[in-house]
Amino acid sequence: MSFNDLLVNIGGVNRFQILNTVMLLLPMLLMACHNFLQNFTAAIPTHRCKLPLLDNATMEYDIMIFIPTDEHQKPKSCLRYKEVQFDVWSNTTTYNNTEPCVDGWVYDNSVFSSTIVTEWNLVCNFRKMRQIAQSIYMAGVLVGAVLLGSLSDRFGRKALLIGSYLLMAVSGTCVAFLPSFVNYCVFRCLCGIAFSGIVLNTISLILEWTPPNGRTVMGTLFAYSFTTGQLLLAGLAFAIRDWRWLQFTVSVPYYLFFLCSWFVPESARWLILKGRTHQALKDLQRVARINGKKEEGDKLTEKVLMSHMQSEMKQVKGFHSPVDLFCTPGMRRVTICLMLVWFSTSLAFYGVGMDLQKFDMSIFLLQLVFGAIDIPAKLVAALLMSSLGRRMTQCATLMVAGLMLLSNAFVPQDMRILRIILAVIGKGCLGGSFACAYLFSGELFPTVVRQTGMGFVAMNARLGSMVAPLVLMLWEVSPILPPAIYGVAAMISGTAAIFLTETHNRQLPDTVEEIEARFQGKEINKVIPKEEIMLKPCQPELTSRLLPDTL
Repeated sequence: MSFNDLLVNIGGVNRFQILNTVMLLLPMLLMACHNFLQNFTAAIPTHRCKLPLLDNATMEYDIMIFIPTDEHQKPKSCLRYKEVQFDVWSNTTTYNNTEPCVDGWVYDNSVFSSTIVTEWNLVCNFRKMRQIAQSIYMAGVLVGAVLLGSLSDRFGRKALLIGSYLLMAVSGTCVAFLPSFVNYCVFRCLCGIAFSGIVLNTISLILEWTPPNGRTVMGTLFAYSFTTGQLLLAGLAFAIRDWRWLQFTVSVPYYLFFLCSWFVPESARWLILKGRTHQALKDLQRVARINGKKEEGDKLTEKVLMSHMQSEMKQVKGFHSPVDLFCTPGMRRVTICLMLVWFSTSLAFYGVGMDLQKFDMSIFLLQLVFGAIDIPAKLVAALLMSSLGRRMTQCATLMVAGLMLLSNAFVPQDMRILRIILAVIGKGCLGGSFACAYLFSGELFPTVVRQTGMGFVAMNARLGSMVAPLVLMLWEVSPILPPAIYGVAAMISGTAAIFLTETHNRQLPDTVEEIEARFQGKEINKVIPKEEIMLKPCQPELTSRLLPDTL
């Protein structure tokens, strides 16, 4: 008998699991908002040099006598004439007579009343600072993934979740109201750390309270909560055009989530493993009453709980380190290939989704389209994984995404519709790649290092999301470079996926020795029941350090 059997006895997927999942997923709706928030809070409006003579004048002047124009006959954003060029229409004007915007800038506030760009003048020579700010946020997500995984195992999922809600609420509020750009970056980094804590412990608490026959559905709902958040952001940003109030709006609900989270029960599995069987017994009996299984709950005792956790407690006693991920040829192949898959998928996913202004269309509509594409993409990926297998799905999604993004690099800038179509298809494929990577990685790593392996490759995803904004800075050098880099990275990782072994309809490996046998082609394939194939990768030991913020 296992702990999963105990969950089935006290109701399986019933009222408690539904209520618990709804309570935990509501905060997840705003997680994607924080990830993609800078699409709106750091939007760059049309701008030009501030001209005291023109802007303070009572009569109208032609702006072209003050500011040189570009190839489209539009005023340049970062230059002005040193002296008024009354003969601007003649061919004698030279750009040696220009200077930077020494008096500041004038911004077009017709779309956004305020952004961090207009507030701190992050344009021209300071334009790169907005991408650096996003990288700092993603660095916080990476730090949170590293630190909060071990803290969650030590202090419990509930304690870390409560603390992360409070950290997100306080940090997000500080971002909205503190006056300097340095403060903005510091507290956005703290928001990134809180992001990791919320996502990490939400998925753990959902899956550790759900029996195997419901984990696939719960995992799917979790994935789509992030997708729904991208759609929600488009509506919120359209309604709230001031960056401080938008930041405040997506942060202040976490004060309420912080208060409500005290009613979320701690993982009974974790409580038993930590020797707190009395508290686990009380929680399980309460769950049984909510599920209408009071008699089954009353039969439980601490001795019964311990008997159901024997296999899990044996696994805890073993010690394995990240070194085991590289100790043999088979493990090295699995780990390195998955590192490439996770890094490149995250790099391209966030690179495409975080700078929508380059498409020169309504940013609100683009956010809606780029978020909505994940809905069919994840469904198609799930169908392909069941028909073609994990390896072919992982390879195909990355190769198609890479091809779309690489093609986009060479499409002329004035062909907006084609560029948007290619980018949307590419992002959809990357969403499908993420959906496949979570399942495929869980099936490739053996049980003894599965938790360590999943945490390690998830860190590579966070590293990719941190590098993505820095790659966008190359747009200033050439518009071809960012999409080309994203496309090539995706295609390289798609090629790496070919060297992984197929796991569909195969038993999960438990030891490193089994990985080596599979690597050498000595494993005997075993056909196993469908429900076991689909649900085993979602065991809680896979998710205590799993960070699926990009589902």
